[in-house]
Parts: sequence; structure tokens; C-alpha cells
Amino acid sequence: MNGIRRMRILTQKNHDADTNERVAILTNDDDPYTLKDRLTALDRIELRFPHFTDGRAYSQAYLLRKRLGFTGDLRATGDVLIDQLVQMERTGFSSAVLKDGADVADAERQFARFAGYYQGDLASH
Repeated sequence: MNGIRRMRILTQKNHDADTNERVAILTNDDDPYTLKDRLTALDRIELRFPHFTDGRAYSQAYLLRKRLGFTGDLRATGDVLIDQLVQMERTGFSSAVLKDGADVADAERQFARFAGYYQGDLASH
């Protein structure tokens, strides 16, 4: 996203208060292509990180954005750490629910640390 932060950072409380019904939830071993015929009816897809070292949701996000053309909210849930947010945004996530105990202000500062990139990302193509 080359210096322009667009990702929305949520606490678990904010996420729980979001009662949108047009949501699909994928675990990290679900195939994103199972949603291909329903994408236009969905406002949000939640991708789960069961543990911060399991990065399969990054691949799911990329597939949903780049190959399937999903334009709604892609939300990272589960074991989401502040250190992961920049990479999440670059692979297509538009919002993330921080792990309990993480500070939203610290998360916001994470984006200021990386003003630009040499590599392309999902948003720059």
C-alpha cells in the first residue's frame, strides 16, 4: 500500500459488537474457492490465524482479492500480533482484530515505521 494505511484495527470488543450478518468465516484450512459463487452477497470474510506462526490465511487473503476479486472487508482474527499487521495489509486484509492485551495505539504506530516498499504488493498492481 506504499505508505497509505487503509487497514482498520479493531479490539475484540469492537469486533464482537459488529453484528453484520453478511459474513463468512474461513478457518485456515478452508478453500476460499468454496465462496466463489457467494462473494457478491458477502460484506466481510473473516480469516482465522489459529497461531501467529501459521500463515495460511495470508494465502487465502491473496486468493480472495487477486484471483476471486472480493472487494469487501477481509478481516484477520485469532492470534493477530502487531508485528503482522503490515504484511496482512499488503496481502489484502482490510481489517484486523488484535489479540487481547495488544494496544491499538501501538498497532497504529506500526504502519508509520514502514513508509514505502521496494516490492509490489496487492494494492500496487
